Amino acid sequence: MAPQRRGAPRAAEGSAAAERQRRSSTKRHGPASSAAPRWQRTAGVGAGLLALAAAAALLLLPRGRPGAAADVTEVLARQGEVARRFVEVPCSQDYDGHRRFEGCTPRKCGRGVTDMVISREEAERVRSVAEKGLSLGGSDGGASILDLHSGALSVGKHFVNLYRYFGDKVQNIFSEEDFRLYRAVRRKVQHAIAEAFGVSVSSLYLTKPTFFSRINSTAAQTAHDEYWHAHVDKVTYGSFDYTSLLYLSDYLEDFGGGRFVFMEEGANRTVEPRAGRVSFFTSGSENLHRVEKVRWGTRYAITIAFTCNPDHAIEDPALT
Repeated sequence: MAPQRRGAPRAAEGSAAAERQRRSSTKRHGPASSAAPRWQRTAGVGAGLLALAAAAALLLLPRGRPGAAADVTEVLARQGEVARRFVEVPCSQDYDGHRRFEGCTPRKCGRGVTDMVISREEAERVRSVAEKGLSLGGSDGGASILDLHSGALSVGKHFVNLYRYFGDKVQNIFSEEDFRLYRAVRRKVQHAIAEAFGVSVSSLYLTKPTFFSRINSTAAQTAHDEYWHAHVDKVTYGSFDYTSLLYLSDYLEDFGGGRFVFMEEGANRTVEPRAGRVSFFTSGSENLHRVEKVRWGTRYAITIAFTCNPDHAIEDPALT
């Protein structure tokens, strides 16, 4: 798809005027025992909160090379279309500084978008899980995080471990079905990544941090709220080999701004979130990226990360 240059009469992509134009025309399209519970035994306060702090403090990282000029963009997937596409790109050298796992460590690199893996109904149910967990807290700024694996939850200007902070109340918030759904969705995303990159499903391991995000237009209060800076996942988290995002709300329906942007010389390539849409990519510098600031509404998503190194694997969360 060739980059598109916007002429003077047209409002700039992502501007308030453009969003009003798009919003008017865009419509949705749909395809207790005596033993302590497992979540009390396994939730790690230190490791979980440190991982989530890293996830929220991306602004402290080097910004990388500059992106394209603001007037050049290519939309990889629009909110109003049912998309399924994959773009292969040359791999960076970021993987060379880490232990390689033959048949898994990326040799074929790229980025993909698909609306064919997770249904809108499944996305709505997953969003309900996120909403229930985030109802227990939330950042004072615009970006809140919930990690069901470690228990890390944004509260005010800090993080707490929800399993220890709220104790038995957690079992009144979540259900076993919530966690079964979470695991089922993770498996579907894992299979989609394995198929796209030609690796074995069994060679991919879930890794941390894997977390829900809720972003709105509230002004940042701390560094953890500044989610919009460009970064490279493999540099930020050495364990990441494949990154995915499952969107749980719709661009220009539920929120404005907040598009995902792959940054390259010559063009910015954007993904417009759509409930049920999975965006996935190899985690090295070949996929430098950022998220636009959310201008209005609320954007929900879940980041699901995979590693080839079993030493960095984490288990699926479980309520009991």
